[in-house]
Amino acid sequence: ASAKIRHCLNQLTDEQVWWRPTPPQNSIANLILHLCGNVRQWIISGLGREPDIRNRPQEFAERGPVPRDELIGQLDDAVRQADAVLGTLTPEQLLAHCRIQGFDTTGLSAIFDSVGHFKGHTQEIICLSRMQLGEAYQFDWIPSTAEQRS
Repeated sequence: ASAKIRHCLNQLTDEQVWWRPTPPQNSIANLILHLCGNVRQWIISGLGREPDIRNRPQEFAERGPVPRDELIGQLDDAVRQADAVLGTLTPEQLLAHCRIQGFDTTGLSAIFDSVGHFKGHTQEIICLSRMQLGEAYQFDWIPSTAEQRS
């Protein structure tokens, strides 16, 4: 999913990344900050036992201007750290009960919830990109065979 986000951001300007459809709605940048916070809290901290330093309200309150390339770097860093944590988890850790963000869960449930959350916001970022770019939006994947087009 982070590759799809990168694909969108590479088509947008810094200004477009911070654009909001309406004032109370989130920008793509806010969604990226939110994804970084969620991955850090649920995977890196919750399962990897790193300190939980998340400031969730700030993820949505931020108005920038954090440049697009810096946002991509932050997302890549969070995903890379989460991948490292996931690679160390034992079957016992996956089944163990833990408390993350006030929720009682297991390691496996935390992973599934985090992945679903990430994918949902990825689709939102794609939609916000398409809203701004219109017909200029370049799709990440285009069917190339009859089987793929059906």
